[in-house]
Amino acid sequence: MSQKNKLLRKGIILDLIGMSTLFIPGAGMFIDLLWAPYAAKQMNKMYKGKKGKIASIIVFLEEILPGFDFIPTFTLMWLYTFVWKKEKEENLNPITIEI
Repeated sequence: MSQKNKLLRKGIILDLIGMSTLFIPGAGMFIDLLWAPYAAKQMNKMYKGKKGKIASIIVFLEEILPGFDFIPTFTLMWLYTFVWKKEKEENLNPITIEI
């Protein structure tokens, strides 16, 4: 599996985990307090440089603010990187994709 596809797969899984807290009444907001810093760290590891830092701030805010969990931030970042900006896979830093 290519690095690009690994990033998409991991991003979708992380988005689904982040969205799942919407369906846990009461505890979902507490879980988001724990999930937000983890999601930001993962975003920064997945996308290096300035765009990774900016995306990690966005995903942190999206997860910590109530009512925004439905936004698929990781998938949108992948689309931004590989569809809209058309970054080539050879420009990627080799990173280990772990969940």
